[in-house]
Amino acid sequence: MSKRKPYTREMKSDWWLKDLFYSKYMLREGSSILITLYSLILAWGVFRLSQGEVAFNAWMEALQSPLSIILHIVALIFALYHSITWFSLAPKALDLWIKGKRVDDKIIVTGHYVAFAVISLFCLVSILI
Repeated sequence: MSKRKPYTREMKSDWWLKDLFYSKYMLREGSSILITLYSLILAWGVFRLSQGEVAFNAWMEALQSPLSIILHIVALIFALYHSITWFSLAPKALDLWIKGKRVDDKIIVTGHYVAFAVISLFCLVSILI
């Protein structure tokens, strides 16, 4: 056993606030807790649906509270933030080559946004019809 004291580097609790890159990273990772909560609320809705119309309508009524509406808006904002950060990461995850040439990163990112818009529009139209 050595009598030397091991070196322990001090790390303050606000280390991630000093660099914008780390702040964005921590915001994205921390927001996953809210996204998980939102998923559990939706799963609870499916459970209430299995219990019958009265239980499901009570769940739907609970979703109309101001706190629930704020939670849904914040969850939507974070979900969009997750989508944006994932789309910007897509060229690193997708190494696409066509006819021996690597596809430009902007084309891959644009393709993701176009697909996102088309699918969102399709979902919106199918709800309204």
